[in-house]
Amino acid sequence: QVQLQESGPGLVKPSQTLSLTCTVFGGSITTNFYYWSWIRQPPGKGLEWIGYIPYSGSTYYSPSLKSRTSISRNTSKNQFTLQLRSVTPEDTAVYYCAGSRTMATQHIWYEYDYWGQGTQVTVSS
Repeated sequence: QVQLQESGPGLVKPSQTLSLTCTVFGGSITTNFYYWSWIRQPPGKGLEWIGYIPYSGSTYYSPSLKSRTSISRNTSKNQFTLQLRSVTPEDTAVYYCAGSRTMATQHIWYEYDYWGQGTQVTVSS
């Protein structure tokens, strides 16, 4: 049974970098065809796909966030990490990591097989 767990600070100051880590249990992030994504939900809004890093290690980001986003991985720890630079209060959201056994359509949420519980990140001075 694959389980995901997000970790990171719950409060980030404006202009700083938000950094979150997702630890995967019960499966390897390098398993063929698996994709590992970051998704967020701002207060009162719907889910927003941020980007993914698949089993191959390449990355792809939402065009609206691409200039500020980096996703990387540590295969020895079975973790993948989100960095979002130059944050503003508009980046306040619950952040989720998610996994899919194949490449999920970015905004078809039922195609994601595994979800973390989500972690609240607030951007405020």
